Amino acid sequence: MPSVPPSGEPAPPDGALPPAALAGLGTRPFGVYVHVPFCATRCGYCDFNTYTASDLGLSGADDPASPASWLEGLRRELDLAARVLGTPPPADTVFLGGGTPSLLGAEGLVAVLDAVRSSFGLRPGAEVTTEANPESTSPELLGAIADAGYTRLSLGMQSDVDHVLAVLDRRHTPGAAVRVAGEALAAGLRHVNLDLIYGTPTETDDDLRRSLDAVLASGADHVSAYSLIVEEGTALARRVARGELPMPDDDVLADRYEIVDDVLTAAGLGWYEVSNWARDADARCRHNLGYWGGGDWWGAGPGAHSHVGGTRWWNVRHPARYSAALAAGRSPAEARELVTPDEAHLEQVLLELRTADGLSASVLDGAGRAAADEAAREGLLASSDWARGRAVLTRRGRLLADGVAISLAGA
Repeated sequence: MPSVPPSGEPAPPDGALPPAALAGLGTRPFGVYVHVPFCATRCGYCDFNTYTASDLGLSGADDPASPASWLEGLRRELDLAARVLGTPPPADTVFLGGGTPSLLGAEGLVAVLDAVRSSFGLRPGAEVTTEANPESTSPELLGAIADAGYTRLSLGMQSDVDHVLAVLDRRHTPGAAVRVAGEALAAGLRHVNLDLIYGTPTETDDDLRRSLDAVLASGADHVSAYSLIVEEGTALARRVARGELPMPDDDVLADRYEIVDDVLTAAGLGWYEVSNWARDADARCRHNLGYWGGGDWWGAGPGAHSHVGGTRWWNVRHPARYSAALAAGRSPAEARELVTPDEAHLEQVLLELRTADGLSASVLDGAGRAAADEAAREGLLASSDWARGRAVLTRRGRLLADGVAISLAGA
């Protein structure tokens, strides 16, 4: 089952935010995240808030957990968001994640973007991304969403090797993601991201290099690469517990990260966040940059998380509960928390330090600057950047990013 959400205080039924949260709204980047909770099958490693048709036991299109009910609930939540925010800023970025948003089909994806436009509007030049799996797209779908205003496709590739895909319970075959990336670019989508997972049990260095070669052949201008994490409660975790598969080895994961970085860097894709590489600044994911830079976003959909002006909240997780709350005129928020100054400082250090731009020394207190001095001496921070007042991770530092950040934050 999906991981449990954090605890927090009860959220108000009308979704109202504290006045302090609304101060400065529009002066920070503002994004809209839409969570599409539907998947055709559940991958063995996944603990996201997603559901298959059999999980939901759907009885028809009007079932409260159905995609049609979800879409109606989404429209209601976006309208509620506009009321709560007063005069909402137009969205700088929109990101449909999940789940598998491409299961909505072209008509559903266009309807979602129309709903965002209706409630918020889009800033000129807005970045609009949808995630997709290779097996649930088509040239017709890609052309339709490009015409509707989508600018970016993020494809769940994970690997281009048969036996690795099998361990991950992925349905697509080698070559499928490369084909779809080319179709997306031909359809007029300006940017394509491919997601990779490295460190899967049975994967070899050569397997990873084969997948990277496929990525580079695809024409994608952005790559996200994540080490495999065995999440509690997943099918993969059960296989590891039974001894069918080994737990990923930390040293192997570090070696694989270096392979990814070497290959992508040599091909002209530079890292701009620990797990993300882009062809140039224009290809960077602006939506995620908003997260890492402390921006505001409204997360709509079951289980979606939001943050506005230091207030953070999250929605009920099941699609039926989500739709029912909105149909009854209530906010779908389950709980919320007010971020304390100490928490905000820690998060700023943790997030900004992960980026290639790094963290300003002015953010750190005396103990934090002393810790940064030591990190630079140990080769975890770039000495030349630290000399000019920026804490920027070296590649070795990227492998230990969270530990370096915690030492700088004094946590």
